[in-house]
Order: sequence, then C-alpha cells, then structure tokens
Amino acid sequence: MVASSVLAYENSRNPFRLRRDWVARCPRSANLHYEVNESVRQRAEALERQGLKAVDALHVACAEAAGSEYFLTCDDRLVRCYVGEELKVLNPVDFVVRVGGER
Repeated sequence: MVASSVLAYENSRNPFRLRRDWVARCPRSANLHYEVNESVRQRAEALERQGLKAVDALHVACAEAAGSEYFLTCDDRLVRCYVGEELKVLNPVDFVVRVGGER
C-alpha cells in the first residue's frame, strides 16, 4: 500500500470527521509514503489532459511513480479515463475478483 502527500491534502478537506479520522489512520499501514515532486506534477498534468480531475491525476501519478501495480478507486470516471500501462486501475470489487481468481 502506498500513501501520498496528495491523500493527506485531500483528506484535510473532508467535511465528515469520522471519515476524515479513518482515512488519516490508513497511511500508517502503507509500505511507502510518496511525496509530489516535479516529475509527478508533470505526469499529473498529462493525466489531466486525458480527462482525469487534478487531484485524481496527482493520486495516480504518485502511484505510478511509486511502482504500484494496482490503483483502487470507487470513482468509475477515473477507471474509465485512465490511459496508461503502468497501473491496473480498478474498483475494489473488480480487484477482489481479479486477484482472487489468480490464486
């Protein structure tokens, strides 16, 4: 699991305290914490041109830069818009079906 400075920023804007507190605890389980740098910013700009929203593009660019194999999201738009070979962008249900089927 990879966490990023983007997650902390986005979570700080969450108006729901319980959700915000839960998400704030998640990075403690991460194997890696990735910070946005110039390379990530440039890749995020390219992802935005493909139709991803700015924050989503930063999340995905961090995951790519960190060498992640999968990016899980409940955002169907992000799943549809992502064009790249670095990641498999899936919703959590499809991830469980795919990974469960590999075993």
